[in-house]
Amino acid sequence: MTTLARAIEVSRRYGDVLALDRVSLDIRAGELVGLLGPNGAGKSTLINLFVGLRRATSGSVELFGGSPQDPAMRRGIGATPQETGLPETLRVGEIVDFVSAHFPDRVGKSELLARFALSDLAGRQVGGLSGGQKRRLAVALAFAGNPKLVFLDEPTTGLDVEARRALWEGIRSFHEEGGTVLLTSHYLEEIEALAQRVVVVGHGRVLADDTVHAVRDMVGVRRVSLVAENLPELPGVLGEERQDGRISLVTTDPDRLVIELVRSGAPFSGLEIRPTTLEEAFLALTSKESAHV
Repeated sequence: MTTLARAIEVSRRYGDVLALDRVSLDIRAGELVGLLGPNGAGKSTLINLFVGLRRATSGSVELFGGSPQDPAMRRGIGATPQETGLPETLRVGEIVDFVSAHFPDRVGKSELLARFALSDLAGRQVGGLSGGQKRRLAVALAFAGNPKLVFLDEPTTGLDVEARRALWEGIRSFHEEGGTVLLTSHYLEEIEALAQRVVVVGHGRVLADDTVHAVRDMVGVRRVSLVAENLPELPGVLGEERQDGRISLVTTDPDRLVIELVRSGAPFSGLEIRPTTLEEAFLALTSKESAHV
C-alpha cells in the first residue's frame, strides 16, 4: 500500500522534556489507525508533526512524499485537534461554507452535515450549541476538503454515547469509501470498534504496532475472575477489580496464579479465565514499560 505519512526516527523536545524518542511510524493508504497512550505519551506531538504544526528536533517527517510544512501537501489532509475554537456568532452552515472554501475539492455541505448527524443544526448559531454539538462540528470540518488522510486527536472527548456513535458512523463511512484515518482516544472501546491497526505509545516510544488481537496476544494477558471474600497476595497480578461480589485479576500467567490460589487454601468459587480486552492489554504494556524506565 502507498505510504501517505511517515515518521523516521523522530524525536521532539520541549525544553528538558523528551516528548518523542526516535519514533518511526508509517500511515498507509486505506488504513484506520488507532493511537493509544496515556497523557504525556506523545500522541498529540506526533500528530502535530504530521500536520506541520511542529518540527522534529531530530529525524524526519514526510506527508504525501513531501514536507508537512508545504501548504500543497497539507491540502490533502483534514485534522481536528483536542481543543478547537469556533466563531460563536456564525451559523453551523456558514462555518462549513467558510472552511470548505479553502479547498479546491470539497464535500457538499448537505452531505457533510448528514454524515455527522448535524443536518438539523445547520441554521443554529455556534454559540447556542452544546459542548458535544460543537465537538461534532469540529470533527466534521476535518472532512470538509475531501481529504485523503484525516488526523483526529481525541475526537469524541465530552460526547455522550449517542453522539459518539454518530461520529463513529461518520468516520467509518469515510474509511469505507477509501479514506485514511489516524485517531487518538482514551476510550479504548472506541479503538476496538473502529481501528484495524493499533499503535501503543508510552514515554515517547512505540510499544506496540499491530492488530487489536495481536496486541492482546503480544502481552499474553488474561483475566481471572472468581468469587471470594478475601484473597492472599498472588504472583503476577497486574491489576485487580471488584464488582458485584466478583474479583477480577489481570495476569500474564493465569496457570501459576490459580495454582498458588489453590495452594493458599483460600475459599473461592465461580472461577473463570478469559482473554483480555484491549484496555487490559494496553495497561499491561504501559506497566511493563514503566517498570523499565
